[in-house]
Amino acid sequence: MTATKIIDVAVAVLLREDGAFLLAQRPAGKVYEGYWEFPGGKVEARETPLQALGRELHEELGIADIAAHPWLTRVFAYPHATVRLHFFRVFAWHGEPHGREDQQLSWQLLPQLSVAPLLPANAPILRALELPCLYAISNAAELGCEEFMRRLECALQDGLRLLQVREKNLPGEALARFAAQVVQLAHRYGAKVLVNGDAELARCSGADGVQLTASQLVVLRHRPDVSWCGASCHNAEELRCAAALGCDFALLSPVLPTLSHPGAAHLGWERFAETVEGATIPVFALGGLAAADLPVAQRHGAHGIALLRQAW
Repeated sequence: MTATKIIDVAVAVLLREDGAFLLAQRPAGKVYEGYWEFPGGKVEARETPLQALGRELHEELGIADIAAHPWLTRVFAYPHATVRLHFFRVFAWHGEPHGREDQQLSWQLLPQLSVAPLLPANAPILRALELPCLYAISNAAELGCEEFMRRLECALQDGLRLLQVREKNLPGEALARFAAQVVQLAHRYGAKVLVNGDAELARCSGADGVQLTASQLVVLRHRPDVSWCGASCHNAEELRCAAALGCDFALLSPVLPTLSHPGAAHLGWERFAETVEGATIPVFALGGLAAADLPVAQRHGAHGIALLRQAW
């Protein structure tokens, strides 16, 4: 039996400052004509995916000098071909995108798209685009619950839209009350809340999902029945387990030295990039970071950053 040939494709998620992303309609005469997709094209011989992306975007959209960062890699089997899609997020470019191949273009914003249908392979990408670039982790243990709630509301007013309740020192009933209070406040601002390690607490508190621990990844055989599921990882094998379980995203830590674990081993940015290369789900960098580290994290393949003390 002949193995199915996989075609490598470079794909761009062009992002404006308002969060809108660009979709292009496949022209008449092509497979899946009329379907909408993220722009890009095949990786030619002796090209890297990034080189192919620059060439394709110039040929298709007339833009150049792109600032593209690696993001996700996904394999999808269409009836006519199996493709390995190398997704890049493109944050800056020179020129105004226009359809040089007479294709229609449309800037779109989630949650509701105004164009259809989309190529089937793009559904997980839209899901990933719902995630903001900052993931905050609660720190009531150091701040006290009352002061934390005050700072949480300030952060929500400033645009925080994703946070995790992680308070291992709070006893059961107190943790349940705290989680419900956080969820109630966060939902007023449209923010998502995940609870660390406890899917039942997530459901009881009205949270949006659960953040699985690395030890849970080893034993779980099915994704918890929640809207959003994250996973805390420390190496490539745990990232693979998180993806196989169907998690929506992962944390990878520690990237830099941390106050909570002085002297402990950490990844560093180069090893972080090597570990997340080819990741099929978004990965947040965690450990020793500040908000100013977001650009360097994204250059090394992170979806965004997760912050504990620095978030508050």
